[in-house]
Amino acid sequence: MASFDIQGEIHSIDETRSYGQNGFTKREFVVKLTGEGENPSYPNYVALELVKDKCALLDAYQKGDAVKVAFNLGGRLWSAPGKPEKCFVSLQAWRIEKLSGEGAPVEVDEGWGNFNQAPADDDFPF
Repeated sequence: MASFDIQGEIHSIDETRSYGQNGFTKREFVVKLTGEGENPSYPNYVALELVKDKCALLDAYQKGDAVKVAFNLGGRLWSAPGKPEKCFVSLQAWRIEKLSGEGAPVEVDEGWGNFNQAPADDDFPF
């Protein structure tokens, strides 16, 4: 799984949702990209997701906050009998940093631990 990061402004934040009987949780949010290479006349919006214990990362943020988001790019193939195969792509965030001014990170210690590493488990149903 490849890891990337983007910078932008939070456009929207969804509520945490539970799926299935195992208590799998997911929270989606959208970032309007900013920074080098972005043309404000043609904005790019990227939908990302947080899963399991990472859902709480967004509690410290609100719409309009400038952020840098680290995420993993993942994809899965899925097929149902009698239907064509589909490919699902997910951008799974694992770290969010608040930016101030010219893109400099703001130090925020929320007791979340070390987020310089991607999550180890990868047993999601999609």
